[in-house]
Amino acid sequence: QVHLVESGGGLVQAGGSLRLSCTASEGTVSTYTMGWFRQAPGKAREFVAAISRSDGGTRYANSAKGRFTISRDNAKNTVYLQMNDLQPEDTAVYYCSSRSPMRIATNPNEYNRWGQGTQVTVSS
Repeated sequence: QVHLVESGGGLVQAGGSLRLSCTASEGTVSTYTMGWFRQAPGKAREFVAAISRSDGGTRYANSAKGRFTISRDNAKNTVYLQMNDLQPEDTAVYYCSSRSPMRIATNPNEYNRWGQGTQVTVSS
């Protein structure tokens, strides 16, 4: 069973940057389609970005386009989410997830492995 561990969250001022990391305990991140989701208090978990296991293709939520970048380092077995120009509305717990199919999915129900989450707080 794959365990995912996120890190890199924290408190940042608006306009700042953070890089989240997600490391898989088994297998390699290249064998799974990896996704990042976030959940703010009182809101549903929402898709942020994902990277396919097949060709490394990526997909982003509209709110993330142009500001966030998902990438994968197979040698370190880690997936990253580089977040730039952070805004208060980006405040949430960010979760790493994985699914076996190569197709990128935006519905969290289509991912079967989840990390514990890392808090990102953006102050205005």
